[in-house]
Amino acid sequence: MRKTFRGLGTAAVVVTATLVAVPGASATPHAPKTASVGGAGEVRLTFAPDRDVRSFTFDARATPYTRPMPGAPHGLPTDATGTVRVAHRVAADGVTVRFAARVDCLVTAARTATLTAVVTEADAPAAGLVGRRLGFSVYDGPGGDRVGFSWAVVNADQGPDGQWREGTVGTCMAPAPFAPVTDGDYVVRHAELSPPPTDS
Repeated sequence: MRKTFRGLGTAAVVVTATLVAVPGASATPHAPKTASVGGAGEVRLTFAPDRDVRSFTFDARATPYTRPMPGAPHGLPTDATGTVRVAHRVAADGVTVRFAARVDCLVTAARTATLTAVVTEADAPAAGLVGRRLGFSVYDGPGGDRVGFSWAVVNADQGPDGQWREGTVGTCMAPAPFAPVTDGDYVVRHAELSPPPTDS
């Protein structure tokens, strides 16, 4: 029996971010202060529109300097938290495979967001993803939204033995948003990266 997760049906990506005041610019009292992502959408691969449909749900927000690591005792300005949920419908096999992941990095630009997340749970066919970091990108465009993801058609790496295999994904690493959104909506609001905290 195939295992599924509740609430993973249609996926979404919404990005909410904060705008940081620049010298000479007037401050906005209600301007957001940290980047965030949330919303819903379905994409189809342009080279396999009827055979491969994926939906994405994002609920992520920036939490700058909250993940200390060697060489970065305060963490990084791209630290983030939240969840990603993915549903992959393979029409040829008549199955839908779902998995969920924990966000660890988020960075934004105008109309664009890139984030990564580590898989925490998955349906049996995708059990091998648990523990792996995956990359995602979002484009919030006036003429249509797009999503990118770090597996299936990108991220090939050639090892020392000359053999090709899927490469690993570092924090906030993802391809350009290559897949058009056919149902749903994404919102991206950009926030500049904040400076590190000062030691008291």
